[in-house]
Parts: sequence; C-alpha cells; structure tokens
Amino acid sequence: MTQTFGERLAAALTARGPLCVGIDPHAALLARWGLDDDPNGLERFVRTVVEALADQIAIFKPQVAFFERFGSRGFAVLEAALADLRAAGALVLLDVKRGDIGSTVEAYASAYLDPSSPLYVDAITASPYLGVGSLAPMVRRARDSGGGVVFLARTSNPEASTIQHAVLPDGRSVAQHVVDEISQLNAGVEGLGSFGVVIGATALGAPVDLSALNGPVLCPGLGAQGGRPEALAELFPDPRTVVLPSYSREVLGAGPKPVDLRDAARRAMVACREALARRV
Repeated sequence: MTQTFGERLAAALTARGPLCVGIDPHAALLARWGLDDDPNGLERFVRTVVEALADQIAIFKPQVAFFERFGSRGFAVLEAALADLRAAGALVLLDVKRGDIGSTVEAYASAYLDPSSPLYVDAITASPYLGVGSLAPMVRRARDSGGGVVFLARTSNPEASTIQHAVLPDGRSVAQHVVDEISQLNAGVEGLGSFGVVIGATALGAPVDLSALNGPVLCPGLGAQGGRPEALAELFPDPRTVVLPSYSREVLGAGPKPVDLRDAARRAMVACREALARRV
C-alpha cells in the first residue's frame, strides 16, 4: 500500500466529510430492529448498515466486542463486513482497544495491521496504559503496512479521571503525556500523521494541548452517550485539529430502513460540519 493511513484518511474526509460511524450491534439495537440476538440477526443488521452507508461515510468504527460475543460466527460476519466496506471505498478503524507487551502486542498487530490477515483494517484503537512504549511493535507494524493506531488519551467515562487526569511530576496530566508521546510518532510527517488519540465528546474541562499532534482525533460519545456536536468547537478550538466525530446508536437506531439510516447519517454529518466550521 503506497499511501499511509493519514494520507488515506485526509483524502476520505475531503471526499466524504467529517463523520465516523460506529458499528455497535448491541442486543438492544438488534431487538429494536426486530432481529434475534444471534449470529443471523447480527449478520442482517451489519449487512444492512454496510449496504446503506458504506459508499457515503469516510470511516467506520466496528466495535469488535459485539462480534466476539458470537464466537467464530461473529468473526465471520466481521470479516465479511470489512471486505464489503473496503470494496465500497470506506476506511475502517477497528475499535479493539488492545494493549499488552512483547510478543502479545506483536500478535495483535499481526491480526489487525497485517494486509495478509482476514481481519486487516486501516487502523485500530489501542490502550497505552501499560506505557506508550509497550505498543512499539504495533507502531512498527502500522508504519510497515501503511496503517494507523489511535490511542486512548482522554475518555468520557467517569472512572477514567483518576488515571487520565492524574498529574505527573513535570506538571502534565497523564492524558497530556499520552498526547505528547503520540505527537512524537507523527513528528516530521508532511500532511496528516497516521497516529492519533481518542478524546471523548463529553470530556469537557481540563483540556489537553493537541497543537503538536499532527494526527487524527477520534471523538466518540456523540449522540446517545450524551455528547453534542455543538461541543466540538469547545473541545477542539484549533481549526488545524483533524477531528473524527463518531456516532453509533444515534445513527444505527434509525434503522432498519436504509433510507432512515442514510437520513440519520446525513443529519449527523451536517451537525458536525456546522460545529467544526465555527472554529475558523
């Protein structure tokens, strides 16, 4: 692959707009669609979402846990969805939040960032809370394959504040330390770097400095989780920050009719465009 993840992402956002759609097949969503909570219901749900939106959205974020819970049949649905998303020209950021050390990180990297793997995707989420350096094998694999990694930095869940807001001896928060470490991975890159961070949509107050990041900022938690698009300008006031606003249930809950899914995605896109445009 000749382009990096950052280059592919920048092109996709220009062509399709600033929206990431999560594919999170919650049991409650399957029921809302009138589907059984089993592999057949999962397959119908995911296929409908992909067929409705794959040619319109820049990047999708399937949450692997909702596939894992169905075992091998769930992974088969995920593999098929990844292939269909790629065929439609969409990028995939797989939400796996992997974090470990040594050979285990190598194995995770091979599973998701090796183009020969059936689970190969453009980028994955990762947890750096065993130390950013522990994920070096993942970073190397991403560089080799043209992939990307998006690291948890400042998440919205209330339990995170104990760790992420803790202050280091140099006065920085742990979240800022993560951002600064990831910024180094993008240093010297022309255009958008391939290594990004997660900043939750409800993580207002005690902001982190993203000015040196030069990578994408995934902003989950919009919609059903309480984050509002209007907050994007407050969270990311610098217009140079490349934001991936991410909606899941707010869009998916509009189904099962494809036209309703497309309308919900369109509304989310407009709201995000308008909020981000206010930064200029």
